[in-house]
Order: sequence, then C-alpha cells, then structure tokens
Amino acid sequence: MSHAFLEGLLSRYSQGIKHLDEPAPSDAQLHQMAAAALRAPDHGELVPWRLCVVRGAAREQLAQLFVEHGRQKGKSEADLHIERERALRAPVSVAVVARIDMGHPQVPAHEQWMSIGGAVTNFLNAMHALGFAAKMLSGDKARAPHIAQAFCQPGEMLVGWISIGTPTRALSTNGHKTTDVLRYWPSQHG
Repeated sequence: MSHAFLEGLLSRYSQGIKHLDEPAPSDAQLHQMAAAALRAPDHGELVPWRLCVVRGAAREQLAQLFVEHGRQKGKSEADLHIERERALRAPVSVAVVARIDMGHPQVPAHEQWMSIGGAVTNFLNAMHALGFAAKMLSGDKARAPHIAQAFCQPGEMLVGWISIGTPTRALSTNGHKTTDVLRYWPSQHG
C-alpha cells in the first residue's frame, strides 16, 4: 500500500450537504467510482447491491419524495422546505440499493451485507481520490415504502444515499474520531 493512498484514506471526511456544490462528478468519474465499488470482496459474481444515480432534473423528483415523506410524518412547512433542500443541495446523489439473497447456498446474508459495506467504502475512497466529498444519508427516509418503491425492484431494499459534490470548504481533521477501537483478544474485552 502506498503512503499516498493511506494519507488520502486518513484525510477522508464526511462533508455536510450544505457544503457540497458544483461541479459534480462526470459520468466517467461516476463509472470509475462504481468500478472501485466492484473491487470490494464479493464472493465471485454475486454483487448484492446496485447504485442508482440521481442528477439533473431527477433531483426534483427526489425532493418531492422527501417532501411527501415529511408530510406523512407531520412536519411543518419550514421542515418540509429543509427536506426539499436536502434533496436539491448536492449536485449528485447515488442511491445504494441492496439485493440480499437470503437463501444463497454459499454466501450467507451477513457476508452479503459486508460486501455492500466494502463496495460503499471503495466508492467513497475513489470519490475522495477524485477530489469530491460526500455525505451519507439513511434513516427513516430509506425505510419509507413510497421512497423505497421509487428505487427498488421486488426483493430489494433501499440502504440510503451518498450525496456528492465539490467541497466548498476544507475541514480540519481536529474533529475526527479518536476512540480506541483496537483491542487484542483474549486479554482485552469490550
């Protein structure tokens, strides 16, 4: 592993949607990101995920889905405006859709989920290497039936979105997590 790759990985950060702007990744760059996602461990040709790009006029349709979801939740007009802006702010959003084969004879569901996590991580690493930033969005919108139905085919699940754009400000690495997550077994537990 080159030191430049490690430095790039360690400098990666999540950028708030309000700090994502044009230019957006080109189609060629999005294809590079998808190619990186395909390099995640995947047990052959299973690919238990797909990516759905939302850009241009389609962003308005996503905004409408977010507003409808907010109305169903009883949100105020001001909050509905915020929901709309969330969908429209980033120049590109990429929906992450899972298609887990619960009965796969060789690859249990938890390994398929690990593959999806690896694919998203590779996608984000490629995106960062190309000079873009992102914010991951999930939560109750990803579980809303009318939003999932817009993105998913039968048997699929909407995991969330990756909102992508050019960062409008540099972030300090001072706020990064410093939790001690490395433990050695069996002497340390927790």
